[in-house]
Amino acid sequence: MNKKWTIDKIKEFVENNSESKLLTTEYHGFSQKLLLKCACGSNFEKTFTKFKNKNQRKCEVCQPPKESR
Repeated sequence: MNKKWTIDKIKEFVENNSESKLLTTEYHGFSQKLLLKCACGSNFEKTFTKFKNKNQRKCEVCQPPKESR
């Protein structure tokens, strides 16, 4: 059974699993990009799926994208 994520649960997950802060105030589904603030102060957008499952928890300055294969 899939876990139903709410904006409050996502905010808690972000705070407990990264140094980033969630700026988005509404959640409409897994494909929505969330606005986050990195520990360095930069804002960045990621879907919750990428943030949660792919460890993309920082801005592109602090965590540059991996080179494609």
